[in-house]
Amino acid sequence: MTDRALTVVRAGALTTVQDRGRPGHAHLGVPRSGALDAPAAALVNRLVGNAPDAAVLETTLDGCAVRPRSPVTVAVGGAPSAVTVDGRPVAWGAPVHVPSGALLDVGRALAGVRGYLAVGGGVTVERVLGSRSTDLLSGLGPAPLTDGAVLPLGPPPAPYTRVDVAPQPAPPAELVLRVTPGPRDDWFTPEAVRAFTTRVYRVSASSNRIGLRTEGPALERARAGELPSEGMVLGAVQVPPDGGPVVFLADHPTTGGYPVIGVVHRPDLARAAQAVPGTPTRFVAVRPRFTALRTTGGR
Repeated sequence: MTDRALTVVRAGALTTVQDRGRPGHAHLGVPRSGALDAPAAALVNRLVGNAPDAAVLETTLDGCAVRPRSPVTVAVGGAPSAVTVDGRPVAWGAPVHVPSGALLDVGRALAGVRGYLAVGGGVTVERVLGSRSTDLLSGLGPAPLTDGAVLPLGPPPAPYTRVDVAPQPAPPAELVLRVTPGPRDDWFTPEAVRAFTTRVYRVSASSNRIGLRTEGPALERARAGELPSEGMVLGAVQVPPDGGPVVFLADHPTTGGYPVIGVVHRPDLARAAQAVPGTPTRFVAVRPRFTALRTTGGR
C-alpha cells in the first residue's frame, strides 16, 4: 500500500469524509451531502494548497486522531479546538507540518460542533456519483471513520503561497436564520406563522447532519391531513406533527410529506452547522414569499 495515507487512531464521536457533495442527483433520491460548514472546509483546503473540491475530514464535538505514513501538511478549522502533534501543541487555523508516523490529535471542540481537517493532497477514497462524501441518510460514500481505518491521500500539492493564520468566524452565540416564507406556510394558522418569525427557538440535542431540530413554540396547522410527498431542498424548514421546525441540512431526504413553512438562505446554513444544543435560534422572514407549483398530487 502507498505511504500516502492516514491511519485513524481515534475516530471520535462521528468523523466522516466530506467534500463539496454530489448535487444534481435529487431525481435519483440522492441528497447533496458534503461538508455542513462549507466555508470552513474550503478554508482549510486553501491553507494546505488543495483544490477547493478536495475531500477533508469533518469531526463532531470531540475531534479525532490520525497518524500519517509520510510527512504531510495539515490544517484544522471550523470549531476551535486544541491541536497537538505527538503531544506538543501546534497551531489551529494554520498550516502545520506533521512528520511521518507522528500522532496528530484534534481535540474536543472548545466552541461550535464540527471541525475540519485538511491534509495536503486530500483524502482520496473512491468517488461515488462524483463525490467522496459520506452520506448518512442514503449510505453512499465511505462509512464513518473507525479506529484502525486507513485513508489514502493524493500526491502533495504544488508549491503555493502560505499564510501564517487565517481568520475564521466564531460559532454563533445566537443563531439567526434568514428564511423565505413558503411554499406551504398557508398550512399553518396566522398565529403560527407569526410565532415562527418572532419567537425564540433553541437548537435541540437531537440535531444531526440530516437536520437541525429546534425546541420552542409548536406551530399549529390550519389544515388537517398530510401532503403527498413532494421535493425537498437544502435549507427547507419542515414542520412534523409535533410542531417543531426542522431545518434540512446536507444529508436531508429529497422528498417529504410534512409541510415546509419556509426555506433558510443557503449562506446561513454554515452557522447552523456550528450551533451547539441550546443555542437560541431566530427565524427572520425575508420577502418575497416562495410559491410552490400547485399541481395535482403535489410536487
